[in-house]
Amino acid sequence: MNEDDIRRRMQQVLDLVTSDIASIRTGRATPALVEDLVVGVYGGQQKLKIQELATISAPDTQSLVIEPWDKSIVGEIRQGILAANVGLNPSIDGQFIRISLPPLTSEDRENYVRLLHTKLENGRIMIRQIRGDAMHDIKESFEKKELSEDEKFGQEKHLQEVTDEHIEKIDKTGKTKEEELLQI
Repeated sequence: MNEDDIRRRMQQVLDLVTSDIASIRTGRATPALVEDLVVGVYGGQQKLKIQELATISAPDTQSLVIEPWDKSIVGEIRQGILAANVGLNPSIDGQFIRISLPPLTSEDRENYVRLLHTKLENGRIMIRQIRGDAMHDIKESFEKKELSEDEKFGQEKHLQEVTDEHIEKIDKTGKTKEEELLQI
């Protein structure tokens, strides 16, 4: 069992889940809501993320300002945000794009909490799949007589501890995000 590789893979899952749930809207405006949206620019010849095309800022808790580095693509970025169908209504203000976020209703908050739980469970499943692969490798090594029975049980126990540690991190991240969602 290569513990460093398993920890690295589990950390990648944790990073993926963290960035994925960052895109869930809370009551506050954050650049993470739009930075990973892909838009077609320069006549649709290139598809780039908004964070690769512009500076995104949140001047207050209810609005975002996107300032493209190339002022000629302001309209294309706006169209891309509308096409992404994420419930945002961008408006062009000179060389900037402004997005005003309406306050979340309690129904919206409940829907976002459900979405959050789905994303967290998907992360837990990915962690458990990594554990399953490692358990398979441990059993193979045991069957090939490369490990004694004590070593096998020791490695399985340690693997479970590493798995529990990463699932706990996912749960902690999710709990923090849920508190943000439910905060009015």
